[in-house]
Amino acid sequence: MSAPSPFRIKNIRLFIAFRVFFNARFYYPVFTILFLDYGLTIEQFSILNTVWAITIVCAEVPSGALADLLGRKRLLVLTSLLMIVELSVIAFVPIANMSIVFWAFLVNRVLSGLAEAMASGADEAIAYDSLVAEGMSQHWPRVLSVQMRVKALAGVVSTTLGAMVYDPSMVTRFAALFGVQSELNQQATMRFPVYLTLILALLAFWTTVRMREVDADTQKESEVSLATIWRAGQLTLQAGRWILKTPLAMAVILFGMMYDHVLRLIITLTSQYFRLISLPDASFGAIMASLTLLGLVVPKLAEFMVARYSPAQNCGWLGLLTILTLMGLTFFIPYLGIIPIAMVMVGLMLTAFFTSHYLNEITSSEQRATVLSFKGLAFNLAYGIIGILFAWLIIHLRTDLSAAHPDWTGQLIDNQAFKDSFLWMPGYFLALITAIGLYSARILKKKEV
Repeated sequence: MSAPSPFRIKNIRLFIAFRVFFNARFYYPVFTILFLDYGLTIEQFSILNTVWAITIVCAEVPSGALADLLGRKRLLVLTSLLMIVELSVIAFVPIANMSIVFWAFLVNRVLSGLAEAMASGADEAIAYDSLVAEGMSQHWPRVLSVQMRVKALAGVVSTTLGAMVYDPSMVTRFAALFGVQSELNQQATMRFPVYLTLILALLAFWTTVRMREVDADTQKESEVSLATIWRAGQLTLQAGRWILKTPLAMAVILFGMMYDHVLRLIITLTSQYFRLISLPDASFGAIMASLTLLGLVVPKLAEFMVARYSPAQNCGWLGLLTILTLMGLTFFIPYLGIIPIAMVMVGLMLTAFFTSHYLNEITSSEQRATVLSFKGLAFNLAYGIIGILFAWLIIHLRTDLSAAHPDWTGQLIDNQAFKDSFLWMPGYFLALITAIGLYSARILKKKEV
């Protein structure tokens, strides 16, 4: 008789569906230029994404504690509702007044950050505990692997279609195939990826409503009260103390944070990077879709690595990959510059897999969502900080270039400042990995003694 499959558990199937609907966003291949085409500047783009990260930092751990107290399903339902509202704001905002546009995107970033914070930890916790309830926790790497591969397939569709509907000429040609004659401009088509993602938000809501709390969660608090908030604070402190007293958990979070925030910054800048390596805008979706197919291979590689190598060895492999990738990005090689972007995606997938596997493996059920939220807190705090640093660096480089080359156009200065900013990343990463490596070695050695 074959062993029972973890995918027969309803919550596992719904967890995978939620991850797909929540993360496969049609505007990702044009993320940077979407902000710019709405009329925002690159500095505003960086600041808005820093606000997004700060929102997550502020809400991450409290939401994880509330998930452990009130139930994971409630937090996930609220997450999907916030996703619906955040997308509606920018889907329907008028662009005649730039002040209104900026405030609409600010609201979008805050709501998006809240949604990310509430989903972080709660979705993994309800899925992992569903496996524990069935005595199948050893199948978590397999569930993670399948989830990442399904999400990759969905990403192929969303990135390809998202870039296509963003391009007015592409939409016009497609409409002509059905006998519809229309001349759409960029201001019209730039909203299409947002509309499609709004549909996914509705599907995410439908998915979370169908989830169920596992048996261990049936005695959760029925409502939010001062007592609940007090208990959430106590649970937060308890989980924080546990992380500080557990060197492996601390090391996993610190190293995961280091890899994630650097690589995630690169991903948010991908569309501008593609423009500077001579790729046409219409190709972004097809390229990102092709790169997303890496998600069919990397999870299996990660499964092999966690079975074959120790956490320290996997950290070393990931560090080598990251520094080589950051160095490759600095060259901005026309067309071939997509290779280091592919390595960025591989690094992010490995980081997500390793941190989820190692943290869930050593964390108890009653504080699982809270501990995972601490991980999200660290990741997004670092992302917020690097966003601020990047915005400051761009301003500084632009000022220096303007003074040194007064005959250059504004666009030429912007492009060169963007390229020069990438020269700082390898050094930044090396300094950070050295500091975290020395600290982690000390706390792990102290624990052994």
